[in-house]
Amino acid sequence: MATTWAGVFPAATTKMSENGEIDLAATQNSIERLVQSGVSGVIVLPMLGENASLTLSEKEKVIRAAKEVVSGRVPLLSGLAEISTDAAIDTAKKLRGFGAEGLMAFPSIAYKSDPRETSEWYRRLAAGCDLPIMIYNNPIAYGVDVTPTILRTLEDVDQIVCIKEESGDIRRVTDLYNELGDRFAVFCGVDDLILESLSLGVTGWVSGMTNAWPEECVRIFDLARAGNFAEALQLYRVMTPAFHLDTSVKLVQYIKLAEHLVYGAPEWTRAPRLPLVGEERERVIAVINDTIASLSNRNLEAA
Repeated sequence: MATTWAGVFPAATTKMSENGEIDLAATQNSIERLVQSGVSGVIVLPMLGENASLTLSEKEKVIRAAKEVVSGRVPLLSGLAEISTDAAIDTAKKLRGFGAEGLMAFPSIAYKSDPRETSEWYRRLAAGCDLPIMIYNNPIAYGVDVTPTILRTLEDVDQIVCIKEESGDIRRVTDLYNELGDRFAVFCGVDDLILESLSLGVTGWVSGMTNAWPEECVRIFDLARAGNFAEALQLYRVMTPAFHLDTSVKLVQYIKLAEHLVYGAPEWTRAPRLPLVGEERERVIAVINDTIASLSNRNLEAA
């Protein structure tokens, strides 16, 4: 399958009203803002997009709305998070029909598969749908680690083209390249490891905080890919306190709050996620506002 993904692919949030209904207009506005800011792809319905909280009919509305906005300018991927293999294959076919051009596929979200089962999960998914696949490797959250050894067993599966590496171990990037060469595109999946990952050769970034600061995130990526690490590092240091928010269990609330403060997007989530309150809310707002102020000062100095 001749698919080449590279660059910044934001894991897009799904905008909600205060009562938990999907706000398609706000979702489309945010996706347009991302594309206008230079991202290289968009991933709707990731974990950050509250995938597991949405019905299939709601997922259809989100994908179709995103497809309308993206309009072929960048690849449009959808998250795929299911429990059983048959359900994953069935849903993948439906997502393709809604307009998804690729999948960011989770392992089973209800079972910690062993290496043989993990390999078979992705092999059978690829055989059952006609879409290129990015493996979502997040063992911290899901307890399943798609190691270089497991990927070796999937080398012959042409539809598997990419891995989102989110193990939290920066050494894994080099291990992937040493074991597999360039067989799979390697994307960084952790905002506060992007510069380190780029120094080791990753070619893409699935990013959460790009939702709030797309231009700045694209600039960090482009500077580093061009070898200008000194300038990228200056901006990365400004952004890193906010990037740390991407690694929390409440990243959905944190990133939506950042979007709200940066450009006025709705911060609402669907229960069981609740709005931030008290000291936690004050702490997150302080981080976001400090980042806004630091970026503003940088722009003034550059003017």
